[in-house]
Amino acid sequence: MGQIYQCQTPNCGYMYNPEKGDRKGKVPKGTSFDDLPEDWKCPICGAGKKMFRPLMPPGMG
Repeated sequence: MGQIYQCQTPNCGYMYNPEKGDRKGKVPKGTSFDDLPEDWKCPICGAGKKMFRPLMPPGMG
């Protein structure tokens, strides 16, 4: 099980939130970013996972 944190792509600003999942991509709530399929893409701009940057709360990482 991967870490639970949000990730954002600089392309369009979309933020993947594990608490919400990705309805469009059929990713259920509670799926961590690390556990997303490798071929998962941003539902807005189509950026791949490698384009996302973690947004961790202060003191984590």
